[in-house]
Amino acid sequence: MATSSNGKSAGATANGHATPGGTHHKKVGKPASEELLTPTAVPAHKLVLRTLRRSDFKAIKGIMDQVYSNMEGAWSADEFSALIRKFPEGQIGIEDNGRLVAAALAIIVDYDKYGDKHTYAKITGNGKFDTHDSDGDTLYGVDVFVDPEYRSLRLGRRLYDARKELCENLNLRAMVAGGRIPGYATYANEMTPAKYVEMVRNKELVDPILTFQLSNEFYVRKLIRGYLPYDSESKAYATLLEWINVYYEEEEKLIGNTKSNVRIGIVQWQMRATRSLEDLLQQIEFFVDTVSGYKSDCVMFPEFFNAPLMALTNEDSPAVAIRAMAAFTEPIKVKMMELAVSYNINIVAGSMPVYLDEKLHNVAFLCRRDGTVDEQYKLHVTPDEASYWGMRGGDKLKCFDTDFGKIGILVCYDVEFPELSRMLSDEGMKILFVPFWTDTKNAYQRVRLCAQARAIENECYVAITGSVGNLPRVENMDIQYSQSAVFSPSDFAFPHDAIVAEATPNTEMTLIADLDLDLLKDLNTSGAVRNLRDRRKDLYSVSWVKKTERDDELLEQGVERAPKTSSRRKAIAAG
Repeated sequence: MATSSNGKSAGATANGHATPGGTHHKKVGKPASEELLTPTAVPAHKLVLRTLRRSDFKAIKGIMDQVYSNMEGAWSADEFSALIRKFPEGQIGIEDNGRLVAAALAIIVDYDKYGDKHTYAKITGNGKFDTHDSDGDTLYGVDVFVDPEYRSLRLGRRLYDARKELCENLNLRAMVAGGRIPGYATYANEMTPAKYVEMVRNKELVDPILTFQLSNEFYVRKLIRGYLPYDSESKAYATLLEWINVYYEEEEKLIGNTKSNVRIGIVQWQMRATRSLEDLLQQIEFFVDTVSGYKSDCVMFPEFFNAPLMALTNEDSPAVAIRAMAAFTEPIKVKMMELAVSYNINIVAGSMPVYLDEKLHNVAFLCRRDGTVDEQYKLHVTPDEASYWGMRGGDKLKCFDTDFGKIGILVCYDVEFPELSRMLSDEGMKILFVPFWTDTKNAYQRVRLCAQARAIENECYVAITGSVGNLPRVENMDIQYSQSAVFSPSDFAFPHDAIVAEATPNTEMTLIADLDLDLLKDLNTSGAVRNLRDRRKDLYSVSWVKKTERDDELLEQGVERAPKTSSRRKAIAAG
């Protein structure tokens, strides 16, 4: 099986075995008679799987010169020696009666350093393999090749099985490889590469390399261009293939490790008249103290939990009153930053009005226990907020890093727009926090039902909380309805009703819930359904339209945001 890492045009039949230098492809159902052996042609074999040695280079070179006869032949002795020196366990060969007939080469990388848009030249250090990281989390395929005489023995499958075993024994998260699609050349004028990959996946077409990879439990993580810029057969496209090690156990640091089990607390807040800012701050500290006492990692307050301060402004107009209340936002934020540090807990500080440059916004603050602070503007304002207060929506969406993983914050109405949580999910968000304010049960139901949908479709946890009680002297904030809750995806590993915990309706209280983030990983790979993985990205996508400040800077400099590729011709086709 010549799914070569050198980008050299080694072909392969439907079951993944080499045809020297060819680009064989066929429609399903058409027999490959050249693969059949007569009984008299079956040789006597004695196959041994072992790690490679420097002394194997001559045999390795002989096979590669045959397989890659039209693409510069074998790796150099220095390149082969570098692999053996840096990662001897990852270089695997098969010998038959003492003769080396197949090999698979690999390195370990910290995949987050490279991401899905890497080129082969970048991830292998231009063939020097100084990118190998023994502390990395991913086995990266460098090359796989089989002597053309042995194409009918399915040796490629044995090599991949050995790699999977290595992945499990070294406790690596996954195996990744860039795969050529040489069969695409024949269909390039008829269909897009995405359509071609889909037809191969659906077994309507057979590709020399991709078909073999899919049959070995790989899935196409992404379709990338520029991985092998000179690969004319694949039209410079490649599939980014991944095999997940379901037995992977993330190794924990002794201290400072990202948590797999997270405890969150949410406050179902009672709206009550307050005499001063100090009274409100005392009430806030009471709940922070209470929730932190349960060793929680995070506590969330509702949207506009500081609304009682509006009564202190003595303004008749709601628009004037909320702008006057915005003056209290900064001291409350500063106090909550202090509480986050002193009580060693992250605080999602609900949301508060911010009046700046004659623009009124609704802003949620994240006060981390390390002393840092971040913010998420409410993007969609309700008709009520616009007509009563003249409030405006923000224009940025953030996925936040915390010491318990990546989180998102969507303020009330924002959770009713599924595009936002989908983009946060694409950035790795595992817990979505939704502070809300609703006056009636039907308004609350909109938030609740949408939050539950977001948990299922994005394979994440969603926590919501609002306020209860009433504020007789505050127009447009006079009555409240809430039932705080924490929702999960809906599958066997989670609660039967996909509700982790929920509060008593319209009662001031706290809710504490433990969330197992490892269950989300299992759901993504082995759930009854896999919403994130099964998305039809060939048909639709969700993207952010507004340009960022960084995009404007690059545009002014005349820089295009496109991946650069190396001119080095010795690159990988399908490790």
